[in-house]
Amino acid sequence: MEIKKVVVIGSGTMGSGIAAHLCNANIPVTLLDLKTEISKQARDRIYKSRPPLLLDKSKINNIKVGNISDDFNTVKDADWVVEAVVERIDVKHDIYKKIFKERKNGAIVSSNTSSIPIKVLSQNLSDDEKKDFCITHFFNPVRYMGLLEIVKNENNDLDKINSLKNFCENELGKGAIICNDTPGFLGNRVGVYAMQIAMTEAFKENLSIEEADAIFGRPMGIPKTGVFGLYDLIGIDLMADVLKSFIKELPKTDNFHDVAKEIPLVKKLIETGYTGRKGKGGFYRVNKSDGKKVMEALNLETGEYLPSKKINIKSEKVDLKSLINRNDKYGKYAWSVISKIIKYASSLVPEITKEFNDIDEAMRLGFNWTKGPFEMLEEIGVVNFFNKVEDYKGNNFLENLAKTKDEKFYGERQKYTEIETLGKVKKTAVSVDGNSSAEIYRFKDYNIVEFTTKANALDYDSMDALKKATDKPLIIINESMQFSAGVNLNYTMDFADKNDFKSIEKFIRYFQITCKHLKYSDHPVISAPSGLTLGGGFEVMVQSNFVVSHTNIVVGLVETIVGLIPAGGGCKEMLARWLDTEEAKKNPHYAPLKVFDIIGYAKTATSPVEAEPLKYLKVKDKKIMNRNSLLGVSRKILEENRDFKSPNEKKFNLPGKIVKDEMIKILEKLYNNKLIFDHGIEVGKELANVLSGGDTTIDKTLSEDYLFKLELDSFMRLIKNKKTQERIKYTLATGKPLIN
Repeated sequence: MEIKKVVVIGSGTMGSGIAAHLCNANIPVTLLDLKTEISKQARDRIYKSRPPLLLDKSKINNIKVGNISDDFNTVKDADWVVEAVVERIDVKHDIYKKIFKERKNGAIVSSNTSSIPIKVLSQNLSDDEKKDFCITHFFNPVRYMGLLEIVKNENNDLDKINSLKNFCENELGKGAIICNDTPGFLGNRVGVYAMQIAMTEAFKENLSIEEADAIFGRPMGIPKTGVFGLYDLIGIDLMADVLKSFIKELPKTDNFHDVAKEIPLVKKLIETGYTGRKGKGGFYRVNKSDGKKVMEALNLETGEYLPSKKINIKSEKVDLKSLINRNDKYGKYAWSVISKIIKYASSLVPEITKEFNDIDEAMRLGFNWTKGPFEMLEEIGVVNFFNKVEDYKGNNFLENLAKTKDEKFYGERQKYTEIETLGKVKKTAVSVDGNSSAEIYRFKDYNIVEFTTKANALDYDSMDALKKATDKPLIIINESMQFSAGVNLNYTMDFADKNDFKSIEKFIRYFQITCKHLKYSDHPVISAPSGLTLGGGFEVMVQSNFVVSHTNIVVGLVETIVGLIPAGGGCKEMLARWLDTEEAKKNPHYAPLKVFDIIGYAKTATSPVEAEPLKYLKVKDKKIMNRNSLLGVSRKILEENRDFKSPNEKKFNLPGKIVKDEMIKILEKLYNNKLIFDHGIEVGKELANVLSGGDTTIDKTLSEDYLFKLELDSFMRLIKNKKTQERIKYTLATGKPLIN
C-alpha cells in the first residue's frame, strides 16, 4: 500500500515531531488536537524550533491544522493515522473508537506510546481492526533520532506491517525495527536498565556523579552526558514515572526490579523541585557565585552541591578491554556496569526479539551508543568475558555461549534492514591499514576511510590515512554521530603552547597537500557526510569529487569563531563555487564579497536544503534521508564513474586591493557598531587578504597553490596571535565562543 496522506492526532512534543518529519519527506499531514489553536501553536513551534525539526522552513506548508471535533473527517482520506495523545488508556480508547469509525478501509492506525502494551491499547478493537493496528514508537527529537520501533500484535497483517516498515525506512529515513509486545520494547527496556545500573553502581562504589558520568560516557561509547547528566536532561520526575511503569508491567522475577527501587535522594530532589534542567536543577545545577555562573554537582553522600570537578580518566577513545581491566575504581565500576548490561540484554533473547543484534541497533539508533551490549561482548572477547563474569545461571544465551566459546558468535550486523550498510560491509571488508585517528578498509575494488577520533577531529594521522587510501576509488564515511567537527584544536594548541609553530605549519601544509591530492586523484573520491561537517571536515568534503549527504548535517566553515581562517582549501573552494555564478561573471567583486560574508559570519546550514544556497553543497550532490543508504548510493556513483578522469586545476582572477578595501570598510562599520571588537578586525583583515587574492589585480591569473599559500600565511599569523590562542582555549574549556 502507498502512504500519501497522514493524520497525526495530538500536537505535543512527539506528535508535532512526527508531523514535522513527515513534512520533511513531502508527505501532506493534518495535525489535530482538542482545539485548532493548540495545533496552530504546535505548527509555530515546529517552524521556530532549534535545532530545527524541518529540513527547510518551506516544508511547514505540508502541515494543515485542525481540531478533533470539527476536522475529524480528515481521517477518511488518510492512509495512516498516528495517535500521539496523552498516555491515558481511556483517552486513547475513545480516540480509537472514533478513528476506526471514520477511517477508510485498510488504512493503518498506530500509537506512538512508549509504555502501554499493544494488548491493552487494542483490547476494544475487533480482530479485523487489529489487523491494521500497531505501535510506531518514534524517539525524540524525531528528525534526528534514527530508531523507530514497530510493535506488532498477533492479529496483524504482516504484509501491511512490512509495508509500513519499508515506508518509514525509505521515505522517513528511519531504522525501523519490528519487535514483540513487551514492556519498554527494545530500546527503552535495555536503555533504561543501563541508566539505572550505572546510577545504582555509582552509589554502591561511592563514585561522585562527575566520575560516574566520565566513565558511563565517551569511554564506553555512550554520549558525553553520562547517566546523571542524562537524568537531568530527560527529567528526574519523568524518569521516576518511567520506572513505575516498568515495575508495574514486568514480572517480579525480572532483574529490572533490582535497579528500579526508589532512591531516597532522588525522591527528595523531586519533592523539592530539583527535577533536572527544566526545574531548579538536578544532579547538576547552575549557581551564581560572586556574580558568575558556576556549575555545581550534587554530592551523593551528603546531598550538598559543590563546584563541579572535571574528571580526566585519560581515555578519549572507546577501548572497553583497557577500560574494564583498569586496576582502579574506574575499571571496577566500568566492568560492573558493562557486565550487568550484557547479562540483562542477553537474558531478553528471544523474549523481545529473536535477533540479538536488533538490541544493539536499538541502542545505536535510539540512544546514540557506538556499540550495543552484544558488540561490547564481542569487543571484550568471549573468553575474556567468561573469565571475569560471575553468575549467569538461567541465562540461556550466555549458557550456550559459555559452552561454545565462539569468538565469532556475532555474525551479520544490522539484520533489521536489507540495505547494504557500512556496518554490514565492515564485517566482510579487510582492514588494510590504519592508525590512531582513522581506519582504512578494502571491500572488493574500493577503499573506505573511517575517522576514529573524538568527534572525528582531524590531525596528521587522519590526513595520512586519506592520502594512503587513494590507491583505489575511495569512500570517506563513518558510523559515528559526526562526519568531522574539524581540525583537532587540542592537537594544534599542544604545539602552540610549546611555541612549536613549525609543526603547526607542517601539519596545515600537509592538510592542504592531502586535500588537493583527494581532488585530483586518479581515482574518484566520495565523501558521505552525516552530522557535524565543519571546518576541516567541510574542507575534506568539498574537495572530494562527489558528495552523498545525509539530510541531518550541520555544515560550514566556522574557523573565524576561534580567531582563525579556513586554511585547508575552504576559502579557495568557496571562491571557486561563487566565481562560477552568473553574478560573478558580471561583477568581479561579487564572489569575494559573498564568501567574505559567509565565512566571516561563520554561517552554517542544518540540512542540504539550507546548504545549497550557500554553495556548501551543489545541486548535483546526492541528498539521502536514510543514513544507512549513504554507502550504497556512494557505491553506485563509483559504478557509474568507472571511466573517471580527474578534473582540471582551477584558475582564479581576483580584484586584489580594490575589493579588500571594500571588505575593510565592512569590518570598520561592524566595529563602530560594536558587533566585533579588536581581534575581530584582525581576523577579518586576514580573511579579506585571502579572499581578495592578496597582492594581485584582476588581470593576473592565480593558481590553487597560490591561494593555498595565502590561506597558510594568514592562518600562521593568527595562530601565533595571543588573542586567537585565548579564543581557542576558552572554546575548548567551555564549548562557547569568546569575543575579544
